[in-house]
Amino acid sequence: MINVVLYEPEIPQNTGNIMRTCSAFNMRLHLIEPLGFVLDDKHLKRASMDYIDSLDYHIYPNYEEFRKQNGKGQFVYFTRYGLKTFDKCIFDKDKDIYLFFGKESTGIDKGILKDNLDACYRLPMRSDARSLNLSNCVAIGAYECLRQLGFDSLSEVEVIKGADFLLRI
Repeated sequence: MINVVLYEPEIPQNTGNIMRTCSAFNMRLHLIEPLGFVLDDKHLKRASMDYIDSLDYHIYPNYEEFRKQNGKGQFVYFTRYGLKTFDKCIFDKDKDIYLFFGKESTGIDKGILKDNLDACYRLPMRSDARSLNLSNCVAIGAYECLRQLGFDSLSEVEVIKGADFLLRI
């Protein structure tokens, strides 16, 4: 199982977009409080559309409780302070994978990062750029993980309108 973990997310639109991504990619979402919004926020609902109904998500009061309930697996921390680029990460298909992302203003707690230095990865970007949008980072990390694992259980053809849709127009 691939899991996306948001550490204290602040912006409802980002979390809504991430909910939609997790649902479409069949990933579980973990939210670590405090959240910068309430889950019934109209902006969150608009960004997540109706995908929230099919989303498997869990909320934790803090990082310690999250780790207590999810102690095993491969943890990958995305941070601007990572000493390796994320393309160097080899995802283990035999373990639960946790893709960990921090809050929009300050990222993942520096103590958590320091305790997990070997699992900290950076998305390459211009040297004078501070960061990328959180929902974009999740999409990039999630897609690379899925790519390495062969897009297991995801459809490779259009199903709703039919695989031959373009041939019929």
